[in-house]
Amino acid sequence: MTKGTDVHAADSHEMIRVHGARVNNLKDVSVEIPKRRLTVFTGVSGSGKSSLVFGTIAAESQRLINETYSAFVQGFMPTLARPEVDVLDGLTTAIIVDQQRLGADPRSTVGTATDANAMLRILFSRLAAPHLGPPSAYAFNVASVQASGAIKVEKGARRAEKVTFSRTGGMCPRCEGRGAVTDIDLTQLYDDSKSLREGALTIPGYSVDGWYGRIYTGCGFFDPDKPIAKFTKRELHDLLHKEPTKIKVEGINLTYEGLIPKMQKSFLSKDVDSLQPHVRAFVERAVTFTVCPDCAGTRLSEGARTSTIDGVSIADACAMQITDLAEWVRGLDDPSVAPLLTALGHSLDSFVEIGLGYLSLDRPSGTLSGGEAQRVKMIRHLGSSLTDVTYVFDEPTTGLHPHDIQRMNGLLLRLRDKGNTVLVVEHKPETIAIADHVVDLGPGAGTGGGAVCFEGTVEGLRASDTVTGRHLDDRASLKKSVRKATGALEIRGADANNLRGVDVDIPLGVLVAVTGVAGSGKSSLVHGSVPAGEGVVSVDQGAIRGSRRSNPATYTGLLDPIRKAFAKANGVKPALFSANSEGACPTCNGVGVVYTDLAMMAGVATTCEECEGRRFQAAVLNYRLGGRDISEVLAMPVSEAEAFFAEGEARVPAAHRILTRLSDVGLGYLTLGQPLTTLSGGERQRLKLATHMGEKGGVYVLDEPTAGLHLADVEQLLGLLDRLVDSGKSVIVVEHHQAVMAHADWIIDLGPGAGHDGGQVVFEGTPAELVADGSTLTGRHLAKYVGA
Repeated sequence: MTKGTDVHAADSHEMIRVHGARVNNLKDVSVEIPKRRLTVFTGVSGSGKSSLVFGTIAAESQRLINETYSAFVQGFMPTLARPEVDVLDGLTTAIIVDQQRLGADPRSTVGTATDANAMLRILFSRLAAPHLGPPSAYAFNVASVQASGAIKVEKGARRAEKVTFSRTGGMCPRCEGRGAVTDIDLTQLYDDSKSLREGALTIPGYSVDGWYGRIYTGCGFFDPDKPIAKFTKRELHDLLHKEPTKIKVEGINLTYEGLIPKMQKSFLSKDVDSLQPHVRAFVERAVTFTVCPDCAGTRLSEGARTSTIDGVSIADACAMQITDLAEWVRGLDDPSVAPLLTALGHSLDSFVEIGLGYLSLDRPSGTLSGGEAQRVKMIRHLGSSLTDVTYVFDEPTTGLHPHDIQRMNGLLLRLRDKGNTVLVVEHKPETIAIADHVVDLGPGAGTGGGAVCFEGTVEGLRASDTVTGRHLDDRASLKKSVRKATGALEIRGADANNLRGVDVDIPLGVLVAVTGVAGSGKSSLVHGSVPAGEGVVSVDQGAIRGSRRSNPATYTGLLDPIRKAFAKANGVKPALFSANSEGACPTCNGVGVVYTDLAMMAGVATTCEECEGRRFQAAVLNYRLGGRDISEVLAMPVSEAEAFFAEGEARVPAAHRILTRLSDVGLGYLTLGQPLTTLSGGERQRLKLATHMGEKGGVYVLDEPTAGLHLADVEQLLGLLDRLVDSGKSVIVVEHHQAVMAHADWIIDLGPGAGHDGGQVVFEGTPAELVADGSTLTGRHLAKYVGA
């Protein structure tokens, strides 16, 4: 082989080749992505970026890896269908780092979600005094257990030997490692003036005719016709606290359990946000969560709380801000655990480097924002020894101040330099700028997108005439004049989380931007001091929960007036026009597709042959409104439906109002029946915003409304915010996007740093004054952005 001319066959696979991708709205997309390079996918929200990166490349990579496991193991894994694509070549193992929130289990914390907590436990089991035992003795997820019994031992003759077994865990026995105990208001569980048969139980799902109602009336432990107020102590104990007991009701063997343990298993062991709205409302009424009096919220047993290294217990270590904990770990010097100290130090430094040094390890993982959760997941991969894998990121700059974006860019480049392929879906020009290769999708969104508009370098993108290329160097300029406030919302002594007794007046009747680095206390100030309620509409970043049956029409309440209009025009009942009710196609139950489970292979979804994917019975489609049937209406994009319901026979003012709001937030291209599960992050947030805009509110609080928005869509959002303010509303946005800062009438900047280095107002005034002041991080980045 002549040196330098011939390439080894193994080195010739330098590309990930995609040919003919048709997932969601992709129109036969073909791209070639270089390996071991950083490729950024751009395009307006809804143009098909996620469909190409997550739905095609990452999904197929994961499916192929899953197929390498035994059939038995595959039975426990999610079954992934092969994406609709002709050719997919050169794939490597894909590691997806998305913005899905971390599990909100009450016992899941930042420390348990990374390896930091496990390393700390080993450290304490070696060095802490008094010595407790193995690492599990410091774990709030492990209960202490003691057991004794007889085992058969064969030594010559068989004989039984008595043995005792014990395991030392660190779990607080009172709160079972949750840090909080629940107190239940009994008056919310039952009406004691009534008997059980009269419907005394007021817990959702416990009606007299329901299954639970029948169990409690037929169990025989108390008289179902006696008012609860007249129960004896014994009867009341049996109703509320009785331990699981086998009983027979109506000839069926069952287990009876008191109301309180039953509630704790069914409602209180779950994340409150995941409960149905009416159940959540009941839990919030009936249950108060108070800090556990035994462990003071540390979740640990007394032994684990009192075993210390240099006076610091594991609870104290987990409560420290990570920057301080890293310092403390560096101060420890013990040769016996030197490798462990080095590894723990590296792990904690990764937090600081990624801009999460303001967190503490005991922070519940369910309280992290989407951007924070994504960065916590990144920490696992930073120290990884894997190379030549594909890392897939979903807008890693979400929730990051311009100051932190530089750090994030450095991390993405480090992953690439280790020999990995890095694929990033991103809108921020600062991150697009560091790409080796750019794929721009578009030209529009929804059915107007799904094609590759440009492929090449960042310079090439700038010169191209695509939407992204034209907007890449957009810079908002500072407003010549700002609106005058009509009043002020006074906040005094705000001290939620890291706020330090903040006093601030938020002007009303104008557009106010609350800025500051990630972790400086913006959300704590806004959500803690401006509670959603009377006259306040709050739109946070919480995910929209929706099944594949939910769509924009059901989520926004648009379907109700449409169903009523169809029913009125045809003289039939509205339930016929619901795919979840009487009108549903009997073959697919109104889903439009039939799912076939192929046991050990990937399941297959096929369009229902009976209704051809329309989701309704054939008879229902004979009823028309304005010449269209219900399935044709659900297939319309918002912009077309807006014109359809505006006038003529199909005029439905209630539906038209909702459709106008959807158009206002830039969702004119969405079809009314598109499943919510297929919407991108930016689309979901704008759908939520459109829904809330219909509420009667004088103050709108928006948490990073630009998250997931393309540069071109930000202009439209600013127009919407202006219209809200001009109609007499007050708008408060928590925001990192410099275009929104420049457009605001008033800025409240928090800082100067994150965590305990933040929590103070470092500037309040107009954007022009902030740029002129130049003393804060936000001011300096905004000045650079507007070219001042």
